[in-house]
Amino acid sequence: MSKLIIVESPEKAKTIKKYLGTGYDIVASKGHIRDLPAAKLSVDVKNNFEPRYAVIKDKEKLVKELQDKVKKSDFVYLAADPDREGEAISWHLAEVLGLDLNEKNRVTFNEITKTGISNGMKTPRAVDMDLVNAQQARRILDRLVGYRLSPFVSQKIRRGLSAGRVQSVAVRMIVDRENEINAFVPDEYWNIEAKLANTQRKSFTATLTADEKGKVKITNKEQSDFYLARLDGAGYTVKSYKKGTRKKNPAPPFNTSTLQQEASRKLGFQAERTMRIAQELYEGINVQGVGMTGLITYMRTDSLRISEEARAAAKSYIKGNYGDAYVPEKDPYYKSRANAQDGHEAIRPTDPALTPDTIKASLSADQYKLYSLIWKRFIACLMAPCVQNTVKAEVTAAKAADSAKGGFCLFSVAGYSVKFDGFTKLYEITDDDDENSSVPELKAGEHLKCKDVKASQHFTQPPARYTEASLIKELEENGIGRPSTYASIISTITKRAYIVRKQKQLVPTELGGAITSLLKDEFPKIVNTKFTAQMEANLDEIGMGKTDYVEMLETFYEDLEKTLEKAKSDMKDVKIQLQEDLTDIPCDKCGAMMIIKTGRFGKFLACPNYPKCKNAKPLVVSTQAKCPKCGGEIIQRRSKKGHTFYGCGNWPKCDFMSWDEPSGENCPNCGKALFKKKNGKTVCLAEGCGFEKKTGKKND
Repeated sequence: MSKLIIVESPEKAKTIKKYLGTGYDIVASKGHIRDLPAAKLSVDVKNNFEPRYAVIKDKEKLVKELQDKVKKSDFVYLAADPDREGEAISWHLAEVLGLDLNEKNRVTFNEITKTGISNGMKTPRAVDMDLVNAQQARRILDRLVGYRLSPFVSQKIRRGLSAGRVQSVAVRMIVDRENEINAFVPDEYWNIEAKLANTQRKSFTATLTADEKGKVKITNKEQSDFYLARLDGAGYTVKSYKKGTRKKNPAPPFNTSTLQQEASRKLGFQAERTMRIAQELYEGINVQGVGMTGLITYMRTDSLRISEEARAAAKSYIKGNYGDAYVPEKDPYYKSRANAQDGHEAIRPTDPALTPDTIKASLSADQYKLYSLIWKRFIACLMAPCVQNTVKAEVTAAKAADSAKGGFCLFSVAGYSVKFDGFTKLYEITDDDDENSSVPELKAGEHLKCKDVKASQHFTQPPARYTEASLIKELEENGIGRPSTYASIISTITKRAYIVRKQKQLVPTELGGAITSLLKDEFPKIVNTKFTAQMEANLDEIGMGKTDYVEMLETFYEDLEKTLEKAKSDMKDVKIQLQEDLTDIPCDKCGAMMIIKTGRFGKFLACPNYPKCKNAKPLVVSTQAKCPKCGGEIIQRRSKKGHTFYGCGNWPKCDFMSWDEPSGENCPNCGKALFKKKNGKTVCLAEGCGFEKKTGKKND
């Protein structure tokens, strides 16, 4: 007999096994074991929104194995991740495996280390049904929105579309930003800069900011020329020169949102990639000389809290490796956002002594990059501030005649130098501070030599498109979604082709714009940021036991159904046609230009006059490549299961087909088309040729 511990991940199981040793059997459920079946709504809206769960397909064998292990164990611990999702997984396991929900069998680990596991095992508790109900409410809400709105959206725009409760808001934000950019009217402005030198011939550049009447704003060339004329032959004198110091404090440790933002900015990681790697670091890495150990604390958190034990370890590391000067006089404490749940610590290394470079050999390239980012940010957040020497100078410029009348132009310049690097020795904060000019020593009343005066034309810029980092920041600030959902939100709207990535920018597609427009007109609450944020707040209230989740669902569903019925009535005979679905291919039967439609097996051409004209035919996507067998055109096709392949347009006379995509190049040996294989090679598929070459990265 033994004690059974059920976790989600096999890697997490290995790490825990190392610390608990004999007497424990640790197994993985590999995530959820049951869910709402996808084939139907699976929610009884007439019976208190009772969800109808079923064991997930392909998990039946695993469930049977778990049931057998439960029978052979004298006690079972549920040790899924310490969040709502983990609480729900534990509840599902208890329900399916017949465990007592009142028994104290739920354990959580903030970090997968000896200390973290020991602390978790000492404080078992019953499954928290408030947290479970909050997760159930979220799942049911998403199912209600998806299954009630998606058919309507598909009917009005294109088959197979879907609407999501939170994802639709994210798409709207991206679409609205694009509309702002398209509607933006730039304003013209001019800058005038003077290159000056002091008596020691040290140069610097100052910018015109004011004149005798006050601040100067130059909006056209005529105004610019006016000031250039005033400055022609003017004398330059230092009006003021001020020195000072300022402190630059370190950024707080990471929470989920800021980790995703910084990994995007500094590493170029998409949020989904960041969270996958962070999960690996949390669950455990086989470190040389140490063994399986979790390297970071739990990575789904909105808190900036740091344990006193971790503070002491970091302080000791800073003192030993950088010296007393880098230890701050007063320990910094960081305040979490007002709506933070604060259930876990900030994301930090479990042991500061495990520096990135000492364990680099045990990490993959991505793991090393992300661990370095987390480790440096954490150590830096507890280091002394950076101290900078600052300087600000004002210079007056005037001709003698203007000066006699009290006229002058005022130029300004500011700069800084580092007096003490502090935390920046380890971690640089990216900011928009342009005050980095080198300003030499100046004295009030000192006359300066003007080397050059230049005017430059500029135009105000539209707001920037969202990147993953800026969208996640905006979602967090507006209370849309929660730390654990940001990555899946962006992944979902990208896979559905509602947005595309252009370099690092997120750009809405025509499809994304059409869906947003439809939802804004007919379902304004669904894509309203304040309404969605309030729903998130309601879910938090449920998690704290302050709100009944059935009552919340009833209120939401009643309003949703009324709005849906009105939308159906308003748009009874309306069909939204996308430009991307129009073609210049005439119908063989009636001559109308055919449109692209989507069916079970992908896209096809159909007559727009349906049902009067029912003509339809396959959509041929040309690759411009020639068949290596017969010389016919290679076209893109789709299998019955929806997989893309490439075949000869002369089928069935020619049976050539390949899963590999034509590269657009021809073989240097035989002149036939080359194809890109998933192993990173480009090959010739012509019989008897055998040419191949390496092209670099493997295809995903």
